[in-house]
Amino acid sequence: MTQLLLDGQPVEGKTLKVTGNLRIESEDLSGQTSNTEKAHKGFKPKTLTVTLTIPYADSAWLRNLMRLAEATQSGGQLKTYRIVNDTAQALGMRQVQFADSVSAREDDSLACWRVQFGLCEKKSNPEKVEKRRARKPVKAQTGPGAAVAAEEDEQDQDAPLTGFETLLKKLDDWIGDDK
Repeated sequence: MTQLLLDGQPVEGKTLKVTGNLRIESEDLSGQTSNTEKAHKGFKPKTLTVTLTIPYADSAWLRNLMRLAEATQSGGQLKTYRIVNDTAQALGMRQVQFADSVSAREDDSLACWRVQFGLCEKKSNPEKVEKRRARKPVKAQTGPGAAVAAEEDEQDQDAPLTGFETLLKKLDDWIGDDK
């Protein structure tokens, strides 16, 4: 029997099924050709899609699920839950938030609701690795026709001046004031 716990609270229901998903972002580099090259743009957070049925007689189960889905932390952010589930564990998911929607529709033949909702990984391993990586400094970019001398001046401002350069700067400033 599949079990799903969020912060130690069981998500009650019958015929519980959990489906895991990892979205890999890529961009087509072929342009107008038939080339199959793609640019890897990273991994998006893993998601779980949960489906279950809740008998009408156990409507408190649905109320508890909705209470979990609507819970917020200070600041109005969605509550992050520690998850216990075999599929989540196999995918390496430890913390989740409710994502997209929670739907409960009445079944046509059985006296129950068919419930479906999504859980999205929070604080994923790729996210932690990305935060640990040293960030490269952003370099200013110039448009076409920009003067190269302006770029050199910006680079020179960062480096300390030598004694001779300081003397030349003072002379340049003195001459420039006369104009």
